[in-house]
Formats: sequence, structure tokens, C-alpha cells
Amino acid sequence: MWLKHDLPAGLSVFLVALPLCLGIALASGAPLYAGLLSGIIGGLVVSFISGAQLAVSGPAAGLSTVVAASIISLGDYRLFLLTVIIAGLFQLILGLLKLGVIANYFPSAVIKGMLAAIGIILISKQIPLALGYDQPDFWRSGFLNLFSSHEIVDHFKHFSLHLRRGAIVISTVSILILFLYQSRYAQTLKIKVIPAPLLIVIIGIITDLIFSQFASDYSLKPTQLVTVPSNIFSDIIFPDLSQFFSSIHIWKDGLIIGILASLETLLCVEAIDKLDKQNRITPVNRELVAQGIGNMTCGLLGAIPITAVIVRGAANVDAGGRTKLSAFTHGLFLLLAVLLVPFLLNKIPYASLASILLVTGYNLAKPKLFRHMFSLGLKQFLPFVITIIVILATDLLIGVSIGLLISLYLIIQSNFKTEYKITNSKVLHIDTYHIKLNTNVTFLNKVKLRRALDEIPEYSELIIDGSECHFVDYDILEIISEYQAKAHDRHIAVHLKGIESVNVTAVH
Repeated sequence: MWLKHDLPAGLSVFLVALPLCLGIALASGAPLYAGLLSGIIGGLVVSFISGAQLAVSGPAAGLSTVVAASIISLGDYRLFLLTVIIAGLFQLILGLLKLGVIANYFPSAVIKGMLAAIGIILISKQIPLALGYDQPDFWRSGFLNLFSSHEIVDHFKHFSLHLRRGAIVISTVSILILFLYQSRYAQTLKIKVIPAPLLIVIIGIITDLIFSQFASDYSLKPTQLVTVPSNIFSDIIFPDLSQFFSSIHIWKDGLIIGILASLETLLCVEAIDKLDKQNRITPVNRELVAQGIGNMTCGLLGAIPITAVIVRGAANVDAGGRTKLSAFTHGLFLLLAVLLVPFLLNKIPYASLASILLVTGYNLAKPKLFRHMFSLGLKQFLPFVITIIVILATDLLIGVSIGLLISLYLIIQSNFKTEYKITNSKVLHIDTYHIKLNTNVTFLNKVKLRRALDEIPEYSELIIDGSECHFVDYDILEIISEYQAKAHDRHIAVHLKGIESVNVTAVH
């Protein structure tokens, strides 16, 4: 199984993880090697301890802003590494206390919204690289301010000047190959002998060499190729363990990183489990223990914090990974690559790697998914689409939190509508009202029930039927008993069925 499935999947994830490790380290304001070390530790250490079969750990983009802020505020990378150790210790304690069950309380619509949002972000971030644009800082500022600017034409002119036709050719061919691999004709043509990412990288390297020799206008610039230092281990910074209790900010930042890393890991593991065709469920407490040990190792060895990462996990699933050996293999490839062949890695076009991520992003946010969620109704579609919008506007954790709140609101609203039903009929010329309680009636129904009781007209009969109700909250019983005690003043005969009244006079 390892040779047939997990080895090529590990190679695919390695090709996806390499640029992400470098990019996240740069975005975090950490040394370049720190991202690569995190990827190696996530692959070799976390996968060895974890019970997750398809999740892959490494540096996470969702933590980059928190990490950057912590490094700046502490003013010393050695002190920041202490926060990573504290974060890992916090995760280890959470796992040992078996608090990982929080992941089970996130609705499916919110998880799918998170996946789709990450897919959209992935696509938007990789488009410049796929087009050969090598000035990401301008791309970010220019794109965000494009619609508020009076110089839209100048923005596009500047953007078009920095495109590279060679990169566009490489990315176009790469995307076509990836979609061909995913098509129903792939099995018929037997083209899956070579993993798609490996084939794309080989084609990208060869194509750029041909362009360099025969069509210099199409050849890529050095900034459009992967850049890996020749020896990442020569300047490793280790934590200053003597400063553990020197500042409260170290512990505060450590706890924040630990909480965010734990939530992101649990959400990503939940999402990856949904992609698992074998329907395996990750033991979340063991996962927190594994992540905790992994982050403590990262802090001790000078790396940035890690989480389970949806992009790597989704790439693993797409590549046909079957067990956690694929995650271990990806870590092994990262280690061997940076030790043995950094010069070869430096020949890989970013356009090739961007193509892999573009298709991975598309698979996470297919139009088919949006149509399916819409067909399920507003109770599923609304949390799904709001989660996506908020994540795109803010970040992962805020988006998921808002999506969760929307889901809870819809549940409460549904509870208002379904927990009792009122019918009206005439019996011997007397208006008879029948309130039937369903399943569980809680304090959330107080306002609407009290309003319904107040609308019962004088000289009528009221039957409150709770014979099929599993649970009636005390607050509801109290309202019914109070109403029953005062109903004779309005000449309303109240009959209770399957409900025991409470003594409301004892509390007044």
C-alpha cells in the first residue's frame, strides 16, 4: 500500500508543502528555515504520534499574523520560541484532559464553508504566481485598493508588464494535465503511473530549460523559481530557556497561539475526515497530544508553530493517500530535499506549484458544492455562505465563529416554530383551542407561548397537550400553571393532558 498509494501521495504533498513552508515563514517574519523545519517536524514527529490517517501537519497561514505580531512585540526570536513551547504544552494538557470533543459541535455547513473559503483564498493567492507575476506585495495592495482607486488602468498596466508568457504556458499546460488526471479518461488512458505533481514539476523544469535555450523571451526570471538556501541548518536560533518566566507576555502569547492552533487543528481534522472515503474518524484527543508534542519540538528546534493544515490534507486526499505513512513520507521528502538537492529544488517554477494549488483550491470550492448546499435549503446554505464571506473578509477563526452563531440562531428559530402547534375548533358551540407540545419545549419558547396564551379569547376552552413531549422546561410549566390559576377570571376552562402543573404560589 505504501508503494502504490502513500509514496506517490507523500511526494504530491511534499511538492505542495515546500512553497507553503517557505511562504508562511516569510509571512510570519521568521527565518526562512523555520518554515521548512516546521514542515519536517509536522511530517516526521506529529504523524508518528497522531491517529489521523489523512491529515498532514505543518506551518499554517492562519497563524502567520499572530506569529508575526508576537515576534515583533517580544523583540527577540529566541523569546518567541518559548511561546511555541508553551503553546505545545497547552495543547498536550488539553489532549490529556480529553477536551478535543469540541470539534464534534461544529455543524457540517460551517465545515464545508471553511473548506470552500480556503479553496477560494488558495485560488486567489496562486493566480499571480501562475501568471508569472513576481511582485506579491504590489499584487496584494493593488488588488485590495483596485476598486477605490482612480488609477485602475495604471494598476492593470503595471500588472501586465510583470507577467511572464513562459509562466502562463507552464501553468496552463499543468492545469490541463491535472484536470486530465481527474477525468474519467485517466483510468482508460492509464496515465496515472506517474503522479501528476511530479509530472508537472518535471514538465515545468524541462519547459523552462527549453525556453532558456531557444526562446529567451519566454524564459523565467530567478524570482519565478523556488529559492531554497543551500544549508538551512547553519544559522538555527534556539530558544533562551532561562527566560521562561521573564515576562507575562511570553505566557500570554503562548496561550493565544495554543488556543488558535488547537481550534484550527480540530476544524481541519474534522474537515479532512469528511473527505476520507473510508469514513475513518480521527481520535481528537490523541491529535491534540501529537500537535502539542510537535509544537514543543518546533519551539526547541527553532521552528514556527504547526497545525493540521487543510491544504496539505486535501492534497493528500486528492493524490490518493491511504494512511498516515503519506504524511510521514512528505516530511521525509522535505528533509532529504533540503539536505541533498537544494540546487535541484531551485529549478522548480513557482508556476508549476501554483497550478497544483489552483486545482486543489478548485476541488475545495467547486460550483457543484454551492449548488448542492443551496438545494438543502436556507438552514444549510446560509451558515455555509456566511462562513465563506466572513472568512474572506477577516480570517478563518472569526469566519467559523460567525458561521457557528448563525447555525445556532437558525436552530433556535426553528425551535420557536416547531415545539408546539395550535389548532382551533368548535365543540358544542364553544371555541376550543388545542395546544400540542412536541418533543422538547424549553425556556426559548417562553415569549411565543405566553403571547399565544394571551390571545386565547374569553369564554373558551383550552387544552394543553404534552402527552408526546419528552421534556418540558420548568419555565414553561410555570407559565402554564400561572395561566391556569388566572384563566377562570377570563372564563377560560384549561385542561392539561400529560402535563403536571407546578405550585407557582410557593415561589411568590
